[in-house]
Amino acid sequence: MDHGAHNMAARCSMHMLWNTQIIDTCVVFSQWHIRSNLQFFFSFLAIVALGMLYEYLRVFSRDFDKRIAVKVRIQNARRTPLTASGRSSSKRHDDDTKKTGLLNGSRVTKKQGFAVPPLYRAMRAVLYGASVGLSFFLMLVFMTYNAYLIFAVILGAGAGHYILGDTIESNGLADKGMTCH
Repeated sequence: MDHGAHNMAARCSMHMLWNTQIIDTCVVFSQWHIRSNLQFFFSFLAIVALGMLYEYLRVFSRDFDKRIAVKVRIQNARRTPLTASGRSSSKRHDDDTKKTGLLNGSRVTKKQGFAVPPLYRAMRAVLYGASVGLSFFLMLVFMTYNAYLIFAVILGAGAGHYILGDTIESNGLADKGMTCH
């Protein structure tokens, strides 16, 4: 093998310590091999964009759940008959179940909320899988221990949160931030 061919076959470096290496850094896959400063710059921007996409998926999923909740409540309200007191019969049943459980000392483990139709469940599952997959991917980028790539993940998450986090839930509780799961 001549010297020129050897340079073309440069290998990815994997560091298990904090580093600032740019050339010959591989980002998660050996195919994402950074061989120049320009490639590193575009890789940095791509990672920032992935961090922002993760935040977008979180916000979109939360908003999608709210839209589903409104649709299902409207559909359930049309189907559920009212009692003489004006309350829905299913609500009264829920209250009676809770009272019975409290009075007899047993714990009622009924799920809160309402059933989600299969199509919406499938769509929620796809969104959830995409966000979990992306979060694990970003965790692997973080685990390159490359200071610049770590900063790119943090910058993307922060920028995405700034752009998309313009409201707070009325209950005052913060959403789960960028986590692996």
